[in-house]
Amino acid sequence: MRIVRTVAELRAALAPERAAGRRVGFVPTMGALHEGHLSLVRAARAGSDVVVVSVFVNPTQFDDPGDLAAYPRTEEADVALAAGAGADLVFAPEAAELYPRGYATTVAVTGPLAETLEGAQRGRGHFDGVATVVTKLLLAVVPDAAWFGAKDAQQVVVVRRVVADLGIPTRVEVVATVREADGLAMSSRNARLGPADRPRALALSRALGAVRAAIEAGASAGAARAAGLAVLAAHGVEPEYLALVEPDTLDPLAPADAPDRRVLVLVAAHVGPVRLIDNVTVTPPAPTGAL
Repeated sequence: MRIVRTVAELRAALAPERAAGRRVGFVPTMGALHEGHLSLVRAARAGSDVVVVSVFVNPTQFDDPGDLAAYPRTEEADVALAAGAGADLVFAPEAAELYPRGYATTVAVTGPLAETLEGAQRGRGHFDGVATVVTKLLLAVVPDAAWFGAKDAQQVVVVRRVVADLGIPTRVEVVATVREADGLAMSSRNARLGPADRPRALALSRALGAVRAAIEAGASAGAARAAGLAVLAAHGVEPEYLALVEPDTLDPLAPADAPDRRVLVLVAAHVGPVRLIDNVTVTPPAPTGAL
């Protein structure tokens, strides 16, 4: 395991691997690694000859300075966990390495992909920050494939758009959300949930389960959403959004729509001081008699 701090060091470390024709896999993270991140590293290990993990808390994607300040920094533990999951190289730059003095370029995805849901709640700059840092990291590593978690579903859609639009020669791989035994989606933010809030946080995954069950029973989009909202209300959780959308475009379903193809269901809410997100993709059952 080797830790590098600069893009020049990173490229020098990867040069002999590329010369030997080895496949480079990449897992971008903001540190505070947990089992969800490690599942990505293990997937990259299985699909690559060399695995790079980045640990960088990207300041440009935080709309709340307090949230940025509170984000955990646990580099020593992160390096050990990444190595244990199969990483060969950790890229852990300082902010000035990626955003040097005079830096003036931003990558922006326009339209509903970046302006709805998380974009609407966190501000236009959030996905500009995501798109910019992911572009910079992919151009620094130039991996054959990069692995992302399904929990950040809108981020995955945005990243796919950036990679396609800019012609970045990297395959985007997505790994299913890893959950706690009780269903809570794993997140670095979960550690900030107090004893009273931890059980309430289950409202998100249970609301998604209620929406899934309603869709599978043939309910309309509006009725399925109402079922999820009822679960959130029963836990005393007010959502920022609970939305049923097309998975690839994020176009919302109309309330009267009877879902007949894959549906992405996303939820975001504050539970105590912690903002949580979760999602599930639901495939409605085929109509009776369908081939």
